Amino acid sequence: MALHKIADFNPDYKKHFGDRDIKGLDLYAANDKIGSVDDVLVDDGGQFRYLVISTGSWIMGKKVLLPIGRAHVDKDGTRIYAQNLTKEQVEALPEFTNDLTIDYEHEEKVRGVYRGVTMPIQQDRSPATGTEFASPMATGTRDLNTYTYDKEPDLYTLNDRDHASLKLYEERLITSKTLQKSGEAVIGKHVETEMATASVPVEKERITIERIPGDTQTVVAPNDTSFQAGVIARMEVYEEVPEFHKEAFVREEVKVSKVVDTETVTAEEQLRREELDVTVEGHPVIENKI
Repeated sequence: MALHKIADFNPDYKKHFGDRDIKGLDLYAANDKIGSVDDVLVDDGGQFRYLVISTGSWIMGKKVLLPIGRAHVDKDGTRIYAQNLTKEQVEALPEFTNDLTIDYEHEEKVRGVYRGVTMPIQQDRSPATGTEFASPMATGTRDLNTYTYDKEPDLYTLNDRDHASLKLYEERLITSKTLQKSGEAVIGKHVETEMATASVPVEKERITIERIPGDTQTVVAPNDTSFQAGVIARMEVYEEVPEFHKEAFVREEVKVSKVVDTETVTAEEQLRREELDVTVEGHPVIENKI
């Protein structure tokens, strides 16, 4: 689960503390002031997970993570106690920087210090880089895919005794999307039939016989006269015969594809938020510490 700086997660976070700012509060170990709260890290649901603490009086300039379950807010909300925090733990903790991305590997290193026991090593895989790393395990087997903060309540539980001033709640409208089938288009073909007419001119030969009257005034010599019967001429006649057949051509090409249209859907819900009510009797002096 990703972690977020509290101001990035909710810019108006101060409203939940009576306009006070948890960042900058003094940090104590027992009765000794050891530094201050530099920032707060929350998860995707807005739950407090770590305080980023600056331990200037112990190790100058080093910032480390303090699980929220190991912190105690005093009744006035003006200071925070790091329960059972030792200098040896601060020295062993990995340093926190503002540009650092907190991943499972980093958290396991932090948890290993606060568990304070000698732990077996398991090969895990970092979700950010995909590389394997050795992580300490308290008991059993921990895995980044199954680990949840509620498995270690001593590190992450916000109880009313230690964190009364940190437990004001509000509802947030969370959006999500699911993909569902809204319809279907089936593309097919069918055959339509129609009658077509085509014409083509054809040529046909024909024989014409022209009979011309002879010269009846001229006498033909007996030797030039040839009377005979039978075939005296042969002439072949041709004609064109039309031929019709069918051929298929591409009349139209159809391409089927999908495009995604984006639209914004707006929902409106009534959200609740807890605010601080102070009821007084008489004329007490109330100091609002910010």
